Amino acid sequence: MNMKYYTVIFSIALLFTACSGENQEGKALYQKHCANCHGDQGEGLEQLNPPLANSDMLKAAGPGAACWIQNGLHGPIVVNGQNFEHVMPPMPQLSAIEIVNILNYVNNSWGNKRIFITLEEINKVLENCN
Repeated sequence: MNMKYYTVIFSIALLFTACSGENQEGKALYQKHCANCHGDQGEGLEQLNPPLANSDMLKAAGPGAACWIQNGLHGPIVVNGQNFEHVMPPMPQLSAIEIVNILNYVNNSWGNKRIFITLEEINKVLENCN
């Protein structure tokens, strides 16, 4: 069978897993790679790092936030009306699957509600990151 077939099957399995309860893989990855700066509950770190909980910027970005994870983000940015200038370091070591899990966890935690992102969507986004 071809790679596209396996990608579709994996995406369906990933979506089923994400929808069937808390995304444990995403939570573990978030705790390892993101919580130190963005907080255990996505609350951010005062003036240094923006919140992810109820973040207008994150909601607007959708799957495009994958580029921020892979390539980092350089300010200034405005999140929920507050200015932030701290640099988010790139995490090129994370795979597309890990990025999907992190984004689906963040996008559906702490009051955030968003449809689940698929691996196919993230692969397309990551191909076009600047």
